Amino acid sequence: MLTDDDGQTLVKTARQVVTEYLKEEKRIKLTKEIKSRFSYKSGVFVTLNKKENLRGCIGFPTPDRILHQSLVDAAIASSTEDPRFPPVRFEELDEITFEVTVLTPPVEIKVRDPSEYPRMIKIGRDGLILKWEYGAGLLLPQVPVEYGWNEEEFLNHTCEKAGAPLNHWKQKNAKILKFEGIVFKETKPNGKIKRLEL
Repeated sequence: MLTDDDGQTLVKTARQVVTEYLKEEKRIKLTKEIKSRFSYKSGVFVTLNKKENLRGCIGFPTPDRILHQSLVDAAIASSTEDPRFPPVRFEELDEITFEVTVLTPPVEIKVRDPSEYPRMIKIGRDGLILKWEYGAGLLLPQVPVEYGWNEEEFLNHTCEKAGAPLNHWKQKNAKILKFEGIVFKETKPNGKIKRLEL
């Protein structure tokens, strides 16, 4: 379990990483304390919002890499490599809020019939991954809460994110995984950092 203090450190570190990278084009060297504190493997996403609008979100869904390394890579990628947006400019950083989501390992949802999927997920707790023959898509647990979706809408939008038809989750060959996320977010740019209760 991550403490609120861990969450503060993760979000502040993500902001420092991006600030330094945009200003100096350098990756900051993390302190020994941060490296030892986050030396376990975990999935992580860094989300940037500007005036309540998404400005970048990239991360690593599976626990293949050490958290402190993934955090640095996700922070830089979310600010410079999200294909949906132009790269963030250094001058924008005072208008952007930073959010870090640490993920539990994804687990496949086993069902006999696809109609069971909506009953197997909980809005506000679960994030979803849809895998199909042409790729995969992921939505974090906070997304359906922000948009007020029910379980079926959440499944549809996860399909859309994967580039699949909206109701592809109803196909027998669709593979759906769920995970949980612990979310820490600035209340305003450079502001206080709080744990989001979804």
